[in-house]
Amino acid sequence: MVATDSYRLSVKRTGLSEGIEGSVEANVPARTLQELSRIFSAGEVKEIAVTALENQVVFTVGDVVLSSRLVEGRFPNYQQLLPESYDHELRVDRSELLEVVRRISLLAQKNAPLRLSFTEGSLEVSAQTPDVGEASESLPVPFSGEPIEIGFNPEFFRDGLDSAESEELVLKLISPLRPGLIQSGGDGGFIYLVMPIRLNV
Repeated sequence: MVATDSYRLSVKRTGLSEGIEGSVEANVPARTLQELSRIFSAGEVKEIAVTALENQVVFTVGDVVLSSRLVEGRFPNYQQLLPESYDHELRVDRSELLEVVRRISLLAQKNAPLRLSFTEGSLEVSAQTPDVGEASESLPVPFSGEPIEIGFNPEFFRDGLDSAESEELVLKLISPLRPGLIQSGGDGGFIYLVMPIRLNV
């Protein structure tokens, strides 16, 4: 499954208990998937049946049936958007980084970016909003090489950490002006690409 809003892109690969013949592709509206998530989390059913038709998709969750029209057109070739290589690749503890990002994000208001400053063996997460205040917090990370400082939309970056599920994450960076990537550390089944925000010095 792939989703994008032009500022970020996420890819999730999930194994099927039974294979299917051929391939099926469906562009499902985001609101339909949000409603499906609400229905699924409200019940105790463990499986969702999916039927993809020419211009419609039908989800069956227990005795609930949800149908939706599909979005017309082809989904963009997302694989072209994923960089082939990265200058920095480091493994981090998801829950530890997520807690720091949540705390610092409270000070990132009025479109203020979340700053990630990587130096030898350390990551400093900071945010500053005029007339509100500033905050910063450091945590150890296995970073080496030239220091790099990159800014992200706090909500977008937090969403990526929140959605990864695995306890270990892989952060991949190229430069302050190129997208950053969050990847689940185990099977790599989750990929989250997020555009940076240009930082004022």
